[in-house]
Amino acid sequence: MPPGRPLPRVLVVDDEASIRMALTKFLTGRGYEARGAASGGEALERLQETRYVAMVCDVRMPGMTGLELVPQALATDPELAVMMLSALNDAGTATEALSHGAMDYLMKPVELADLHDALERVLHRRQALIDQRLVERRVREEVAARTAELEREKATLRALAVSTVEALVNAQEAKDIYLRGHSQRVASLGAAVAHALGLSDDTVEAVRLAGRLHDVGKIGIREEVLNKPARLTPEEFEHVKSHVRAGMEILAPLTAIVDAALPYVHDHHEHWDGSGYPRGRAGEDITLGGRILCACDAYDALTSRRPYREPLSERETLDYLSTQVGRLLDPQVYAALKQVVEERRSLVFLE
Repeated sequence: MPPGRPLPRVLVVDDEASIRMALTKFLTGRGYEARGAASGGEALERLQETRYVAMVCDVRMPGMTGLELVPQALATDPELAVMMLSALNDAGTATEALSHGAMDYLMKPVELADLHDALERVLHRRQALIDQRLVERRVREEVAARTAELEREKATLRALAVSTVEALVNAQEAKDIYLRGHSQRVASLGAAVAHALGLSDDTVEAVRLAGRLHDVGKIGIREEVLNKPARLTPEEFEHVKSHVRAGMEILAPLTAIVDAALPYVHDHHEHWDGSGYPRGRAGEDITLGGRILCACDAYDALTSRRPYREPLSERETLDYLSTQVGRLLDPQVYAALKQVVEERRSLVFLE
């Protein structure tokens, strides 16, 4: 043992004083700080008071047996190396002792040299297990740190990608004074409706993101069609409908970043009765996020000024949308939309 380093402590547990004293004396002479305990209860007290590297324990003792002591001792110190001693050559007892967590099992009377060799082996095994746990902990910590770093990088990349797409949306909305701020309003209202429906925080944020991105495909719609103050021709309407496909193509490279929001963008013009586009989905075949955006998109369109009409009031819009429940709108989503609008109006009134 290098000078200055504490001696490894070993606890000898045996109800026979002569054996206990002989073993502690022998181990002390071999460079250990050996102490004795006459019972399982005393052994537990010593383990709680002082840290030991190993415990040499008799199997058969009055009161608490060695087999009963082992799991309690390991619960006190999981790194304790345990050796069992028994005067009985009983394979079942040996198996039970090892299954309780003992590392070795020796028969009495034991040769002291054999005891020393066995103790060295279990201490070597103990250190190997400690080293293994240390490596595993460091690996877990490294994985956790790397995972957190990747999440931060992903969040940064996501923010950059979303801001780039939003720049396209803003450029598209800048073409038409009647559409400015539309995507942000739909995003805010959609998130509020999703929250009112009791959806998870992740889903609420996915709806918010989809609302910000849902009209990116309109960057490819001709200005004379977007700003037309009259009814669109069938060809012009088909041209407008293409913005969903165009939006999905623009967002496709960002699938890994905005994947949860993409189905909602795809479905934001699907109608509850199946009359929408681009896929003509109906009812619950439409994603819930898509149904929410459909309702919020319609609400914002009706409450916003257009070149061919004045905006409707909130009450007029809710009344009109109520006639579209079961046709354009999911009944459950409309109820949540109405709740959100009325609560917002109440807050404004109170202010």
